[in-house]
Amino acid sequence: MDFLVRRDDLAECRCVESEVPKPGPGQALLAVDTFGLTTNNITYAVFGEAMRYWQFFPAEEGWGRVPVWGFADVAEGIEGLAEGTRVFGYLPPSTHLIVEPASVGATGFVDASPHRAELPAAYNRYFRVDADPVYERRFEDQQMLFWPLFFTSFLIDDFLDDEGLFGAGATILSSASSKTASGLAFLLSRHDGVEVIGLTSPRSVEFVEGLGVYDRVLAYADAGSLEQVPSVYVDMSGDADVRDAVHRRLGDSLAHSAVVGATHREGMGEVPDGLPGPRPVFFFAPDRLAKRNADWGPDGLQERIGEAWRPYVEWTAGWLEVRRASGPEAIERAYRELLEGRIDPAVGDVLSLS
Repeated sequence: MDFLVRRDDLAECRCVESEVPKPGPGQALLAVDTFGLTTNNITYAVFGEAMRYWQFFPAEEGWGRVPVWGFADVAEGIEGLAEGTRVFGYLPPSTHLIVEPASVGATGFVDASPHRAELPAAYNRYFRVDADPVYERRFEDQQMLFWPLFFTSFLIDDFLDDEGLFGAGATILSSASSKTASGLAFLLSRHDGVEVIGLTSPRSVEFVEGLGVYDRVLAYADAGSLEQVPSVYVDMSGDADVRDAVHRRLGDSLAHSAVVGATHREGMGEVPDGLPGPRPVFFFAPDRLAKRNADWGPDGLQERIGEAWRPYVEWTAGWLEVRRASGPEAIERAYRELLEGRIDPAVGDVLSLS
């Protein structure tokens, strides 16, 4: 069974049943167990064409399978990858996935399927849980919901630190209640001399303040009251009105403007000519990942992010409510809530089609 989304109308979705695919020579069959669904997946759908997210898991013409992160078990293996091996990685919202394992080793494998060869390598790696340094069974839910988001938060924090925060002393995060933004705020709050400011909807102000990682929290309508001091803006929402308000308020005080997500997909728009301050630059996590893999090596990168992950995941356990459900109706409900911005930021959906 596959959960499909209409590529030119994200509000149209359906589940389709078919026969379980049969692996060919050199292929393995994964049985998808559970996966997380967050606003990150909506970003994948919104940028599905531009960033080629639809290409990872092809579907029938006009439809797409929104990539998710989760756990799967090897249903039919190959040499070096035994049946029953549990892995974590990039999956479709489906019951099964055919992969072509390469670089099979103690830590996992890479899917070398031809249609994925030209796609960002960061999404093609599958980690065996029995050799994953960040894996803890008690935190499986958090790994599905937060790991890819925290990985992005870690890479943004690393980028900003590498750039000396562009000489700014304040960092402004929109969609401050989102998991990527709060993860970045958690990391930034551990730096000295950095003020972390969150912008969010009025209904989320209290929740964001309660996270304890923002120095100040403002409703979007109050963006015009931001202090005109050297600042970096990290746009997690993609809302053109919020972006414009921040740029027009700060002007030349804005040292850098990064675009990361699109939680407010209906408010997205082209960058207008004459927008004050620096032109917004899209932050593409796989590019940063490739740089740090080259700088530190995969093991060095994994060690650094593992050290940052442990205190973070324990912090999330203090406020996260996991909502588990299975079946087509549950997945469609969770997807629509996220698409329409109706999800409680304190809730994370862990889902299964099987």
